[in-house]
Amino acid sequence: MLPETTRMKFILPIVIFVTTIALIAVGPLWPAQLGSTVGIASGAAFPGMMPAASTPERAVAGFLTDIRKRNWDGAHAQLANASELDGALFTKEMAGSNGSLRAFSSLGDWDWQPLHETSDEAQLRTSLRWSTPVGPINEIRDLRVTRQAGTWKVVWPTSHFTDVPPQVIPVNYLRWDLVTSGAQDDWGEHNIDAPHVRIISMNAVSYGDGSVVMGEVVNEDTIPAFINVNATLAGANGNPIDEESSFDKILHVLLPKQVSPYRIDFPSINLQGVKNVRMDVKATLVPASADPVIGVMNQKLETDAQGRIVLGGELLNQSGEVVNIPHVIAAFYDNNGKVVWVSDGYAERALFPQTPEPFVVEIPKAIFEKVHNYHVVVNQYSLGKS
Repeated sequence: MLPETTRMKFILPIVIFVTTIALIAVGPLWPAQLGSTVGIASGAAFPGMMPAASTPERAVAGFLTDIRKRNWDGAHAQLANASELDGALFTKEMAGSNGSLRAFSSLGDWDWQPLHETSDEAQLRTSLRWSTPVGPINEIRDLRVTRQAGTWKVVWPTSHFTDVPPQVIPVNYLRWDLVTSGAQDDWGEHNIDAPHVRIISMNAVSYGDGSVVMGEVVNEDTIPAFINVNATLAGANGNPIDEESSFDKILHVLLPKQVSPYRIDFPSINLQGVKNVRMDVKATLVPASADPVIGVMNQKLETDAQGRIVLGGELLNQSGEVVNIPHVIAAFYDNNGKVVWVSDGYAERALFPQTPEPFVVEIPKAIFEKVHNYHVVVNQYSLGKS
């Protein structure tokens, strides 16, 4: 049997993720002191009484301040097209639903870049920074602002949510259960040999002011495995400089013969001072199933509105259950099949059965020139399972 300290290394990433989600969820129940956007006056002397916006920027600042305070009714009331936009759908879009990542997120700050302005209409490219349990997420929106009776107001696009019709989804997926001798070991079984997993590639590169270690790992066994990849950077004297794990940048549960990319970040370690990279992969047997199956469709490399190079596409939940938080991990290869980059990103909406949802992950421009092919896998977190 593996020692308790080793077992905790496997469970710790999941515990941290679930605990952080819980803290984010209860955060809005307590008031907080909110700052204001630099250079923009916001707020009102009395709750619910917002001053008339005399400029497009003030209109956007007032609207986003209510979003940050989770005052959905107040934000909706400020819209130029409030009478045409269903308030419940607007709240569902901004507050999140069905255990999606947006439901555990809060708006931090924002900035904008004016695109054009006339006497009665303007457009601002707005960058929103959301705080989430998995780290900050940036959202880019081009907001149209119009002047009505001397007051500027934001025009919000109509919210669209697909209604999933009643249907029967056949269940024919593979599943692996654990039969244990006691309730104390019902998550991972250590009384039998651990699944055989192997790191099949590793590439260490400099990125920004730090370093990144990436590659792929495979489950060579006939049973599912919960895995975590660790890397230790060593100096010229052989002593360790720093140690990090893949945390969420990996498919933690690997089915038999499945391959996953991994990425380990060392934000403050310069690779020039590193003489050796020691890799370690830990695995334990866990129950698992091949469902839900999430298809990746319409993948393409493109340049977005900010000039970033991204890989975009759609996720299709082919099962009959809701996937609350989808997590996309993409490995990019050069013409020799070497992993030159690993990107990841979270979809902020839950995946409903048979309903496509867009995704996008960014690729550094310096890396893009080397990209010859790519492979996308999808992690999924379901409330009641994770």
